[in-house]
Amino acid sequence: MTLLSPIAKQPRGMALETRGMTKIFGSLVALEDVSIRVGAGEFHALLGENGAGKSTLVKCIMGFYQPTRGSLMIDGVEAAVQSPAQARNAGVGMVYQHFTLVPCLTAAENMVISRGDVPAVIDWRAEKRALEAFMDRMPFRVRLDVPVSSLSAGEKQKLEILKQLYLDQRFLILDEPTSVLTPGEADEILGLLHDMARQGDITVLMITHKFREVTAFCDAVTVLRRGRMIGGGKVGEVSTDDMSRMMIGETVVRKSAARVAGVASATKLELVAVYVDNNEDLPAVQAVDLKITGGEIVGIAGVSGNGQSELVEAISGQRPLKDGRIFIDGKPFEASRRDYDTFKVFGLPEEPLKNAVVRRMTVAENIAFRGFDKPPMAGLGWWLRPSEMRRKGAELIGSYRVKTPSTDTPIENLSGGNVQRAVLARELSGDVRVLIVANPCFGLDFASVADIRAQIIDQRNRGAAVLLVSEDLDEILELSDRVAVMSGGRITHVAPIAETDRNTIGKYMAGH
Repeated sequence: MTLLSPIAKQPRGMALETRGMTKIFGSLVALEDVSIRVGAGEFHALLGENGAGKSTLVKCIMGFYQPTRGSLMIDGVEAAVQSPAQARNAGVGMVYQHFTLVPCLTAAENMVISRGDVPAVIDWRAEKRALEAFMDRMPFRVRLDVPVSSLSAGEKQKLEILKQLYLDQRFLILDEPTSVLTPGEADEILGLLHDMARQGDITVLMITHKFREVTAFCDAVTVLRRGRMIGGGKVGEVSTDDMSRMMIGETVVRKSAARVAGVASATKLELVAVYVDNNEDLPAVQAVDLKITGGEIVGIAGVSGNGQSELVEAISGQRPLKDGRIFIDGKPFEASRRDYDTFKVFGLPEEPLKNAVVRRMTVAENIAFRGFDKPPMAGLGWWLRPSEMRRKGAELIGSYRVKTPSTDTPIENLSGGNVQRAVLARELSGDVRVLIVANPCFGLDFASVADIRAQIIDQRNRGAAVLLVSEDLDEILELSDRVAVMSGGRITHVAPIAETDRNTIGKYMAGH
C-alpha cells in the first residue's frame, strides 16, 4: 500500500501593501506618500500619535476614503477599493475601537445579519447548524444563543473578531482592540490571533499605543508621524525607545517627576458606604469604602462599565449620591462650588470637552472658571474684569504650554491634548489638597500623556490626596501608590502597588 504524503496547508492570510498613499483634504495633507507592506501571515503594529495619519491610512484601505494619490496592493495585485463593501469582498475586514454589535440581538443573529447575502426569509435552524460548525473550527468561541447585551466586554470583542472571520476576512485591521478588556482577556485574544497569523490563517494590522502589546505579540511595526511614514522594522530589532523617538520626533517630553517618599500631609479623603445609581436607576456603585491620605495616589482599576464613571460623577456633583457620605479631613463634603473651594478639591475629568469646559467660550474664560468671581478677576464681588481674565489666561497658557492662537480662541478649536492642558492650568495652578482624576490621558498623544502624568505626581508630592480612575492598567501601575479594583460596582481588592501585580489585578477586574 502506498502512503500518500500530506498536502501542505495553503496559507489564507493575505499580503497587503500601500504604495505612495496620499490623502489631501483642502489645504490639509493628512497622509503623504505612505508606503507600508504587511506580509501574509504577519501580525503588524501601526503606531503614531493623534493626528499622525493612522486612521486616514486605514480608512483609505477600507474604502471609506479615496486616496488623492497612491495605490493599494493585495497579494501583489493592485486593488481598487472604493467602499467598505468592496474591501469586505476583497477579504479585508476591520474591528473598530467601539463595538458595532446590536445589543438586543443574539450573537448568532449579529453574525448572520452581517452577511451581504442574507435571504429575505432566514432558515435559522440551518444557519445555527452552520454557525456551530464554524465555531468548532475556531480557536475561541462565544455563546450563540444569548443577547449580546448579556456578554462581557471580552466576549463582545471575541464576537467582533469572529464576525470578521465568519465573513471570510483574511486581513484584519484592529483599532485599539484591547481598550475595553482586562489584561487577561487582552492577552488571550491577542495570543489567539497571533497563533492564527503564525499558522497562516490570517494577517493582522493592529493600531495600538501599548508598547507591551507590540513587543509581546507583533512581528513588525510601522510608525507614522504627521502623515508620513517615519520608520519601523522587525519587533526585537526596534526598541521601545526607538519607537518613542520615531513617534514624537524632536518634541520635548517633560520628564516624569520623581516620587517623594513619606510626604507629610494631614489631608485625608474618605468615602463611606457610598451608593450611586446609573441612568436607569439601577445600582452602579455599592457600599464603596475608601480612604486616601495626602501624599498618596490611589488608583481605581476596572473594566469600563463597573461603576467607576458613576463614582467620579457623584464626587464631582454630576450625579447624586443614593446613600453614603464623603469626608475631607473628617468634615462632611458636599459636591458644591462652595465646598470645592473650601476644601481645595480639584479635578481632571474624562472627556474634558463634555465635562470640564464650555466649548464655545474662549480659552481664557474657561481657565477663569474657578476664580472669575474673586479678585483680581472680579471687583465688588460681581463686576467681571475680562482684561484680567485674559492676562491670567495668557500667564497660565504659557506656564502649561497650551498651544492656542490666542486667549480669545474658542476652546473647542484646540486639540484634545491642549484642551486637557488648559483644564490642567485651571485645576492645578492653585493650592490643591484633593485631586480627582478620571482617564486623564485617554486618546492623547505621547508627549501630552507624559506631561499630564508628571503633573499628577507633582501634586501628590506636594501633599495632595489623589484619586485616579483609569481603564489603562499601565497608567495605574505607573502612577499609583495603592490600587483598588472595582468590579460590579464594588471595591473587590485593595493593595499597595508593590505588593500586587498585573495578573492579580486582572483577575479581580474580571470578577474572580
